[in-house]
Amino acid sequence: MPAGVSAADESAALGARVRSALESGDLDAIGDLLDPGARWGAPEGPGDADCRNRDQVIAWWASARAAGARAVVTEVTAGPGTLLVGLDVTGTPAAHEAGGTAKRWQVLTVRGDRIADIRGFDDRTEAAARAGVPA
Repeated sequence: MPAGVSAADESAALGARVRSALESGDLDAIGDLLDPGARWGAPEGPGDADCRNRDQVIAWWASARAAGARAVVTEVTAGPGTLLVGLDVTGTPAAHEAGGTAKRWQVLTVRGDRIADIRGFDDRTEAAARAGVPA
């Protein structure tokens, strides 16, 4: 960590980059945030259905965007080595079933200045517990 920069400052800066990348859908910006071995999957993972590296995560995002999925970041809360990201998602079957917008949360595990693991949740309380932040 550079002199004079606190862990809280680094978390805030990473959180701002995450918000910008996810809302813009900029796949290069998303890729820049990910560790080469980043995994993404269900809360109970890691599992066989996970994305297993940065390229697979980017390919998933590209296909979701091409299909019309969009996300607005509603929160980014820093925890111990984690970020809790709240999303309002549109353009997906789940969003359609929910009346147009589905609320989702992701727990990002941070290693250095990169995201090493992403777990998706339908419930904020469960996600907050995993992230180590207040519900």
